[in-house]
Amino acid sequence: MESDIKDHYNSDDLFQRIEAAFLKANKDLSRLEIKDLAPVDQLHTGGARASMEFFKKIGFVPDGPILDAGCGIGGTSRLLAKQFNCRVTGLDLADRFVEAARCLTQWTGLEDQVVFQQGSVLDLPFESGSFDAVLCQHLLMNIQDKPKAVKEFFRILKPGGKLLLQEITKGDNDDLALPVPWAAKKDISFLEPWDILEKHLNGQGFLKAYFSDETRGASLFWEKVRAVSLKRTPLPGSLGPVLIFGDNAHSFGKNMAANFENNSICLVEAVFKKSYDG
Repeated sequence: MESDIKDHYNSDDLFQRIEAAFLKANKDLSRLEIKDLAPVDQLHTGGARASMEFFKKIGFVPDGPILDAGCGIGGTSRLLAKQFNCRVTGLDLADRFVEAARCLTQWTGLEDQVVFQQGSVLDLPFESGSFDAVLCQHLLMNIQDKPKAVKEFFRILKPGGKLLLQEITKGDNDDLALPVPWAAKKDISFLEPWDILEKHLNGQGFLKAYFSDETRGASLFWEKVRAVSLKRTPLPGSLGPVLIFGDNAHSFGKNMAANFENNSICLVEAVFKKSYDG
């Protein structure tokens, strides 16, 4: 199953295509800022703004190493490092994503603060108690064995460490318009309702410290994406999600907006803590 998920995200010459698109856009690759990369590396719901609003709402002040689990090409990993001057490890199943993440991080001069590693959240390649925080952003919908992933998050967190969740969950409607960013086919989409996911977390011993249902804001975001996509079609080789996901990305705005409207999916934000005696 993980090989199918890996294939969904991997694509040939990913970094080379990203590089060519930035050169085509007349970007100086030696002077890129975080915001310059946003069209290709901030593809989760709400983008960088939603991430920063989440960190602000929970009063996030990192005081130790952070794991960005399912980091993609490293957008939020770099954002954390830049905004909070912290050290981040990004982990992703897709090796082409990891390759691109490392190169983009060098472009922004953050390679001393952010490192990337290929691996699975079902068998994290880190010692127990290695991290003060784990960010899980738009990841769990690709994970079938969620209890195992939650167990691994708990293991690698230090006592008192925090699991930060910004996740797509299942709504009341079973219909899901495809393709969506995490799946072109149903067999790699493993959405669960929030109450089930929360049971997995509680069962492992996590303690809920914060929760917010952000579905309405997420729906409005994707409605704006749909409206923009109806007005114009990106040119071949231009900066945008098509570089990462191929032609499937042309349908994301329409399908994600419909899925939120139909209550097929929701978006939640939460913080869970590992107890000091955990």
